[in-house]
Amino acid sequence: MTKNIHIKNGLLVDPLAGTENKADLFLADGKIVAVANAPAGFVADEVIDATGLVVAPGLVDFAARLREPGQEYKATLASEMAAAVAGGISSVVCTPDTDPVLDEVGLVTMLRQRSKTLDLARVYPVGALTRGLKGVEITEMAQLHEAGCVAFSQGDVPIADLQVLYRAMLYAANYGFELRLRPEEASLVNDGVAHDGPYASRLGLTGIPVVAETIAIAQITQLMRATGCKVHLARVSSAAGLELIRAAKREGLKLTCDVSINHIHLVDLDIGFFDSQYRFDPPLRSVADRDAIVAALNDGTVDMICSDHAPVDDDGKLLPFAQAERGATGLELLLPLTLAWARANQVALPQALAKISSTPAKALGFEAGLAVGNRADLVLFNPQANWYVIPEKLKSQGKNTPFIGHEMIGKVAKTIVKGKVVYSA
Repeated sequence: MTKNIHIKNGLLVDPLAGTENKADLFLADGKIVAVANAPAGFVADEVIDATGLVVAPGLVDFAARLREPGQEYKATLASEMAAAVAGGISSVVCTPDTDPVLDEVGLVTMLRQRSKTLDLARVYPVGALTRGLKGVEITEMAQLHEAGCVAFSQGDVPIADLQVLYRAMLYAANYGFELRLRPEEASLVNDGVAHDGPYASRLGLTGIPVVAETIAIAQITQLMRATGCKVHLARVSSAAGLELIRAAKREGLKLTCDVSINHIHLVDLDIGFFDSQYRFDPPLRSVADRDAIVAALNDGTVDMICSDHAPVDDDGKLLPFAQAERGATGLELLLPLTLAWARANQVALPQALAKISSTPAKALGFEAGLAVGNRADLVLFNPQANWYVIPEKLKSQGKNTPFIGHEMIGKVAKTIVKGKVVYSA
């Protein structure tokens, strides 16, 4: 049940308007009903003193694996929704690579119903582009869209047959659906496990060349020109790939992209002596690639930052690097790692938060701002508070991340979704 909430003394940071100023905020019926001064007749059921806190729209994570159904030994919807709101995330876009994959209306409906029952963060499912993610038969996208799918994706499984991708893009363009594709040419990945560079050679690890990404981007953009399809490229990892995206955007293609929090901060050298915590897909690339990602975030080529949340159990990580499972927990690290990028590059807070709130929200069809009438989905956080990543204290069932033991600056105090406090530190 929603309450009338008065948030006082906070620093309101609105990434949609690009502003920050101290003022009070008033919430009722799941929406923002006033800024600065209470509306006539407003009686607060709850007053939150936000002195020293930033008050901003709830974060929107564009790529998280929730593992349910099918891999509950790694994570459950309940555990990951608790992690999301602990990380200040009010909206989670989940990938279709569950078991079974989200390729049927019933599965999508069940997921949405489960998330509504939990009543924590909002869940936006991305439907499978092909049945079973096998790259052969296109799913019933129109039906899946009616069931609530916001876009269509192959997860981490590329489509080998370009004829299938071409037909899928024609269909999607006809209905105005967006495809979210991770650019990777599978034949060039083969059994690669790390960035194809001098460091992988010294370690004796099989490399994944940058060209695996750039060839896929070239193919996708060519098909976009032929079909008019709208595409979002997920987790771009290389300087060369970003340059192709930059050119495609200048051309006017309907193309957006994101990068993960891990690729903003880490490089292939961080693998050290085969530390499996650093195994990702796509792999951590060179220092030059990492620097290009940061530059592309700064100049707007990269639209969003995602957590790339992928909870992995200890059995999946306690293996030699080449056999270890890819991925890491990320929902609770999205905010502090984005703030770290902003501090290091002197990016203003509204612009930094836009990468993880208003921009992905716009792609989902709603406004993440602090104006009257906007959703009362909010995060309140202390931008100066520090904390350490201790696995046992993470809400996510997945405890593995390369940032274990690292100091984070920026701590969530409260998360509000639909006008209701769903997390308090």
